[in-house]
Amino acid sequence: MTDVLDRMDDDTSLRNDARSKLKIIDCDIHPSLRSREDLFPFLEKRWQDHLRTYGAHIRNPFTSTTPYPRIAPLISRRDAWPPTGGPPGSSLPFMQQQHLDPYNVEFGLLQVLDLSIFSQVNLELGAALQTAINEWQYECFQRPDPRLRASIIVGQDDPVTGVKEIERCAALGRHAQVNISPRANEPLGRRKYWPIYEAAQAADLPLGIHVGGYGGHAPTASGWPSYYNEEHHSNAQSVASQLASLVIEGVPEKFPKLKFVFIEGGFGWVPAITWRMDQHFERFRSEVPHLRRRPSEYVKQSFWFTTQPMEEPESAEHLRQVIEWIGIDRLLFSSDYPHWDFDDPRYAFRTPLSDEERRKIFNTNARAVYRFD
Repeated sequence: MTDVLDRMDDDTSLRNDARSKLKIIDCDIHPSLRSREDLFPFLEKRWQDHLRTYGAHIRNPFTSTTPYPRIAPLISRRDAWPPTGGPPGSSLPFMQQQHLDPYNVEFGLLQVLDLSIFSQVNLELGAALQTAINEWQYECFQRPDPRLRASIIVGQDDPVTGVKEIERCAALGRHAQVNISPRANEPLGRRKYWPIYEAAQAADLPLGIHVGGYGGHAPTASGWPSYYNEEHHSNAQSVASQLASLVIEGVPEKFPKLKFVFIEGGFGWVPAITWRMDQHFERFRSEVPHLRRRPSEYVKQSFWFTTQPMEEPESAEHLRQVIEWIGIDRLLFSSDYPHWDFDDPRYAFRTPLSDEERRKIFNTNARAVYRFD
């Protein structure tokens, strides 16, 4: 009972403290289905029956969850399970009580991972599920709480259907960005994916690339890891390789108005891979005549990075140097609520930030990228 009262006191203190604090735009909040039946109001009976009989079908067989254990059930904090039942992220009232209200969240970007929409092998099922998920986000989270903003989930390996879904959702004007996965069948710079980028640019929506997905390949370049500790690092590796693919294959050159946001991949790796791309560009420039500028210029023009999971070197000054090289205007705060590696906005940065820098990272950068004004 004492623990419960202590937590209530902490929650009350946090909520009172939030009233006087900077409003936060959180670019990575994970809503969850209570069960697959939550999608049935948005699915034809054919697909309802399909899910009951066959389930979903992703490229990694024999699993109904992530291939590697995630430390805690459903990758989540122990205290994030709603008291009314259901998995973490499935109760909007509990999300409001535990996260949105006490942390003074002005806007929260929804990132749905349920049913691995990005990786469905049955493309017809994938098309039905992506539409259902996109409607479910809006009806169950955004409409009852306009602080939350849905993302257009698109299975990138079915570009034709993906473009139709982007156009459908964009016409409704409900969603804040287009979401694809970095673990696709092929590197994201390949031209098979360009229709998705063209549609996102035409809709004037940022392209969010959230870590995860199952492309049917090992998650690291050297094969299947032995430990979750290894696999978790591969999230940053996957987005780093996709940054190189997008830039060098000419996507930001072809679509200069499209904004790319890498989500939940950290950012400490950005300077090193950008320096390497610039170095190789000077040596192999004749191979890529479609690039009119150095890779680093495209990175600074077209790419943004969310802060979670924050790299935390022993020296705060080292983190400061990384932030200054990337550019304070390129970073967007994200918490990854309700997952186990959630970043509390009160303690997310060990390096000192000025009030203006804090406003940029926690609010105004995302406000500009997503045009929340």
